[in-house]
Amino acid sequence: MLSNSLIELDREHWIHPVASYRGHEKAGVRVLRSAKGATITDAAGKQLIDGFAGLWCVNAGYGHDSIVEAAANQMRELAYATGYFGLGSEPAIRLAAELAERAPGDLRRVYFTLGGSDAVDSTVRFIRYYQQARGKQQKDQFISIEQGYHGSSTVGAGLTALPAFHAGFGVPYDWQHKIPSHYSYRNPVGPNPADIIAASLAALRAKVEAVGGPDRVAAFYCEPIQGSGGVLVPPPGWVKAMRDLCTELDILFVADEVITGFGRTGPLFACEDEGIVPDLMTIAKGLTSGYVPMGAVLMSQKVYDVIADGAGAAAVGHGYTYSAHPVSAAVGLEVLRLYENGLLDNGRKAGARLMAGLESLADHPLVGEVRGRGMLAAVELVTDKVKKTPLPAASAPAQRIFDRAWDNGLVIRAFGNGVLGYAPPLCCTQAEIDAIVERTRVTLDQTLADPDVRAAMA
Repeated sequence: MLSNSLIELDREHWIHPVASYRGHEKAGVRVLRSAKGATITDAAGKQLIDGFAGLWCVNAGYGHDSIVEAAANQMRELAYATGYFGLGSEPAIRLAAELAERAPGDLRRVYFTLGGSDAVDSTVRFIRYYQQARGKQQKDQFISIEQGYHGSSTVGAGLTALPAFHAGFGVPYDWQHKIPSHYSYRNPVGPNPADIIAASLAALRAKVEAVGGPDRVAAFYCEPIQGSGGVLVPPPGWVKAMRDLCTELDILFVADEVITGFGRTGPLFACEDEGIVPDLMTIAKGLTSGYVPMGAVLMSQKVYDVIADGAGAAAVGHGYTYSAHPVSAAVGLEVLRLYENGLLDNGRKAGARLMAGLESLADHPLVGEVRGRGMLAAVELVTDKVKKTPLPAASAPAQRIFDRAWDNGLVIRAFGNGVLGYAPPLCCTQAEIDAIVERTRVTLDQTLADPDVRAAMA
């Protein structure tokens, strides 16, 4: 009775993110009741392995008492502290210092936000201020990558390059530009890494020239691995090559690590995998393991100094009420401790097992490619491995596969183009990783038996 009433209340009142409103009203909500480790339990008592860590974010896993206690203790002591008026709290100060100590290179300045989208928005404001402060007001064009994701706020959605985030919203703006993705599996130049890198460098140079040359371009945005575009992993050396070109052209390089940060690919930050130091880096999600909202912009000392000197005695007019919230900061400190006290190591082992397990599915008739790094992976489904033909859109592969995996006791991300996404908590046991793989295999076998899928393969 309670579950039914919740479904009706949800249907009547809650506007869900990135959903077909009418479709959701018809289907109804799945109510989650509790979670522990990598397992979630719904209102009916069904248990599932969360192979997607909520929304790429519960990196530490659910139900850590020490995180709960850190939040509760901070609420009792100091529930809120503003960062305005020169005020602050100990947890925020300590978290900023801990992040600066661990961040690549000279990313020693930290601006706290509520999540990833407003972190991206903050970078746009900071970059515009930086360019104006150095007398480069004409550097006002921004470039990102097709199939990239940089949030769904008004500005961030324009840097995002996924159709659902543009349709009906009047974005991107005329100062937001895109170059093709490195997408190795479907790249027009073929799968050779050197060819892909050369093509991307040429595309960035061409786009810079098309918008007026280096004197017009303020910044380039890049995810070390494109997440919401289908977990697209660049060839080795690609990120460094793009970063080096941005340095050559005097274009700020922004690494969006909202998804890849905090052990998702192995190290604390994926930029360590790539051996690069960005000018700015956005983080969120794993920063607090999703227990409370928080994000941040990590800013290089060079960028900070230009902004600070440009402002002089004047205030830099950018701020949020909940920036550096002490409860979120206390949680962030405890989550960071848990990462470094075993979770990162376990994540690396579990990630190797996950990749090996998913690669064992490569001979399945529907599997076109398995890709990923660490605890961030994807399986791309096709009906013809030679032609790389996607699953027929009419079969609604995203909803059908998600529902099927759910019934099999597994939560994954099922993208609209037939790509399955994985981002399990770093706490997963070997048995849980094996179960993710086995439940995926069952889901694939069930999908293979669908008449419309069989017809497409004929």
